[in-house]
Amino acid sequence: MQETPSTKLPFFSELPAFFSRLESQKRIRVLDPPSGLDLCSNDYLGLSKHPEIIQALKEGIDIYGAGSTASRLVRGHRTVFEELENDFSNWVQSEDSLFFANGYAANLGTISCVADPSYTIFCDRKNHASLMDGVRLSGAKKVYYKHSDLNDLEDSLKKYSGSKHKMIVTESVFSMDGDKTDIRALLYLKEKYGALLYVDEAHAIGLFGKEGSGVSLEENIPGTSEVDFRMSTLGKALGLEGAVISTTKDARKYLLHSARTFVFSTGSLPAIAHAGRVAIRLARQMDDERKILLENSEFFRDALHKTGRDTGNSNTQIIPILLGSEAEALELSSRLDQNGFQAKAIRPPTVDVSRIRVSLNSKISKQDLEKFVQLVREN
Repeated sequence: MQETPSTKLPFFSELPAFFSRLESQKRIRVLDPPSGLDLCSNDYLGLSKHPEIIQALKEGIDIYGAGSTASRLVRGHRTVFEELENDFSNWVQSEDSLFFANGYAANLGTISCVADPSYTIFCDRKNHASLMDGVRLSGAKKVYYKHSDLNDLEDSLKKYSGSKHKMIVTESVFSMDGDKTDIRALLYLKEKYGALLYVDEAHAIGLFGKEGSGVSLEENIPGTSEVDFRMSTLGKALGLEGAVISTTKDARKYLLHSARTFVFSTGSLPAIAHAGRVAIRLARQMDDERKILLENSEFFRDALHKTGRDTGNSNTQIIPILLGSEAEALELSSRLDQNGFQAKAIRPPTVDVSRIRVSLNSKISKQDLEKFVQLVREN
């Protein structure tokens, strides 16, 4: 690289040492296009390639043009956004919803504007980065509880019971470990200690609950209407992009005024909302696909256990194969790729233990899973 005055500045001059350190730790990241059988995306129902959604996206561009051209508060709003929000509210039994560009923007914008330094926020230690960043930006006091340990959470709630403003923040299905949180217990703690409850349903919407409405709306869980903020994404099981915060009408109005990632962002493509309505309709009807996916997930976990592999506490479509080191994870990922399976190595600092994060979808057959397990056994 040709040296310029700027490359002599500390940031640029320190980069070689930074990358050298990452290289020694086997933590260099690269961008790879899709290849082989998909065992790493979040396209859980295969809707990203569904012909009706593809057609709806094309129709949306014909109707609304290529982009929204401005923030929704300026000139970027279209009635189709409200129609999508109403569809979501109906699906997840919420008073109202607000559409954001993606899940990161939804989590970051909502938490950072609802909470402020007067809040104490209780965060599961394995929450997604977007939740953690929203908490940090809010300026609230951060209290981390042990992953899915609600006794530890209650101990913390007791300790800070004098705090006037409290919020519990969690994922419903954890993106790297594939385990579900106990919504029933969280609702109990929320009521007992007077806290807001924020649930990220990114990896659950479309898969769990009646018609795929999410873990927080699974049948036989009472009081689920009392989840105060529920984030659902279109970017995973629904095959598109964007995310929705479902809450009360007044809270939705507050977010429209105060969530900086909404107020100061160009609106999403209206075509996404047009196609999103189709995706919701299709997802609600896909009980057979949900059943197949969850049955295959159980089959796959059992098969891995028989090879001696550790899948942690996974009980969903996300199944980690926990490994001893970054090098071992990279080696297994490479072997799988050479044999037609794309499953990524996930390493620190993203996770605490290196792993292959297997993310199943309803299009994968048991025969493919058996071949995958055989490769793992031989590794």
